[in-house]
Amino acid sequence: MNWSKALINPVIDKEFRLRMRSKRSMLSVLLYVLALGAIAMGFIYLFLYLGQRGPQRFDPQMSQMMFYVLSFAQLVLIAFMAPALTAGVISSEREKQTLSMLLTTQQSSATIVLSKLVSALSFMALIVLATLPVYSIVFLYGGISPKQLVSVFIFYLFVMLLLGSLGVMFSTLFKRTIVAIIVTYGAGLIIFLVTGLLYLFFMGIEQRNMYQSGQPIVPGSYSWVGYLLGLNPAGAMMSLFNPSFSEQVFMLRGGSLNSKAPIELWLEFFIVYSVVIVLALWVAIRNIRPVARRKRKVKISAQPPQGQETAGNEV
Repeated sequence: MNWSKALINPVIDKEFRLRMRSKRSMLSVLLYVLALGAIAMGFIYLFLYLGQRGPQRFDPQMSQMMFYVLSFAQLVLIAFMAPALTAGVISSEREKQTLSMLLTTQQSSATIVLSKLVSALSFMALIVLATLPVYSIVFLYGGISPKQLVSVFIFYLFVMLLLGSLGVMFSTLFKRTIVAIIVTYGAGLIIFLVTGLLYLFFMGIEQRNMYQSGQPIVPGSYSWVGYLLGLNPAGAMMSLFNPSFSEQVFMLRGGSLNSKAPIELWLEFFIVYSVVIVLALWVAIRNIRPVARRKRKVKISAQPPQGQETAGNEV
């Protein structure tokens, strides 16, 4: 059995050839790696030569901090690039008037949607993997284990899948690519920014009410507000770096460090947004053929009830 033909359908094959073999793709990878490399070199120069005490030694603690900076910088770059790569995969076909031709093929709706998503995310995954040489600088000075690096890259893949699924869904719901891209960026803004702001807002209210009430603080008490930060990618990724971060987020004053958080932030992030990914893909698959669905509904409504049909036959 030829596994390449079984796994790579014509839609994926066409998308791979268009995305991977163009000069624009090569230039995108180059600029992305150069941008992340400039951040790493700028961090090293800032702490080695522009410190208050003059030239300093780059120790494992500094290396760990640089790893955090690179990880959050790459998370921001993914948030900007993933919607642009996926929000137009279906709407662009509609604008070029090639979607109807694609729908007349033997490929199912699920195959078309998933193939478009996989092809777009594969290019983004290639860009992220191309930054591994930049992360190798961290291992020269220590402070980070390979397990942490692998967990961060898996987290990147999940965030790309989340933003990509939302982009494909909006690409099927809206006819114009620019509208789909704007709405996808708006959804990403809610996930990356609004969830963090809501956490800070409600946590401030919770702490103020606690101080004004004058009631004795129960040791080990937790607030529901911590669940909001579990919906934020930055908070979830921070819990991967520091396992005690989840306890610090949920814990109010008077808590014990030995008590565990109700749930790890990264685990909450994966559970909640896994449901969002499944729902987004389901909506995209259902709406890629709206004409066929309307015809099916009209056909069902045009059929007379079974009792009326029997009565007509008896007459």
